[in-house]
Amino acid sequence: MKKGLIGIQMSTIKDKIEELGAYGTLKACAELGYHCVEVSQIPMTPENVEGMRKASEEFGVKIAACSAALEPMVPGMPGEYLVSDFDKIVADCKALNCDMLRIGMLPMTCMGSREKAIEFVKRADEMAARLKEHGIDLYYHNHHVEFVKYDGEYLLDIIKNTTKHMGFELDIHWIQRGGENPVEFIKKYAGRIRLLHLKDYRIGEVKMPEGEFNLEKFMSAFNNIVEFAEVGEGSLPVKECIEAGLEGGSEYFLIEQDATYGRDAFESLKISRDNLIKLGYADWFEL
Repeated sequence: MKKGLIGIQMSTIKDKIEELGAYGTLKACAELGYHCVEVSQIPMTPENVEGMRKASEEFGVKIAACSAALEPMVPGMPGEYLVSDFDKIVADCKALNCDMLRIGMLPMTCMGSREKAIEFVKRADEMAARLKEHGIDLYYHNHHVEFVKYDGEYLLDIIKNTTKHMGFELDIHWIQRGGENPVEFIKKYAGRIRLLHLKDYRIGEVKMPEGEFNLEKFMSAFNNIVEFAEVGEGSLPVKECIEAGLEGGSEYFLIEQDATYGRDAFESLKISRDNLIKLGYADWFEL
C-alpha cells in the first residue's frame, strides 16, 4: 500500500535545540515516535549539522528537507543565502543525506508587488535548475499572502505557471487562511509537490477585556481568536488533505505548529501523533 512519511517541521521545536542540542533534540523526536524532520529556523553551524547527521544515523531519523533563502528577506539581513553561500548549503544537504531544499516565504521586499514577486521566482527557478545539477530539488512554501489576486489569478498560481524547475511545499493552514479549500487546491498542484505541511488551527474563545467595556479592546480580542492547533484538534480536514497530497505526489507530511500557548512542544507533537494514528496513519511514522 502506498504511504508517505509523517515528520516534524523543526521550527516547531527550535527552542529545544538550545535546550538539548541538535543531537539530543532528534533523539527526543525518535523517542516520541517521529523518524522524519524538516530542518527550518535551526542555525546550520558545524556543531548542529554534525549533531543532526549523527542522530539521523543512530536513531533512524530521515532529514526530509533543509531550508535556505534565495537572498535576504530585507537588504542587509544577516544569514546564509543561496546566492552567496551556495557551496556551503549544498554541502550541508549532502552531509545530511538530504535531496530537498525549501524556500520558506516570499521576501518581504517582494510582497505587494506582482512584478517584484515574479522577478524573484524567476531567479528562484534558475537556482532550482542549478541545484538539480547537484541532485537537490528546490521547493517553495506558501503562506496566505500568495492568495492575493492579480487580474483574477492567485499569485501562487502565477508563480506555478512561471516556473518549471521549482516545486511547491503546500501548507494546508495557509491555503485555508487564503480562502481556498485545501483539499481541492492540493489537487491542482499534483506532480509539483513532494512535501506537505500539516498545520491545523482552531477558533478560540473571545477573551473579553476586564473592567469597563472598551470597544477598541473588544475588537482586538474579537479579531485575534484564530489559534494554531495540534493536528486533529482544529478545523481542517486533515485526512482528506493527506490523501490528496499523497495522490498528488507528496512523500513527506510535516507537522508544524507556530505556537503552543504554554504547552510543551513535545506534548503538542504527541497529541498530533496520537490523532494521526487514530486516523489510520500509524505506519506513516515508520521509515
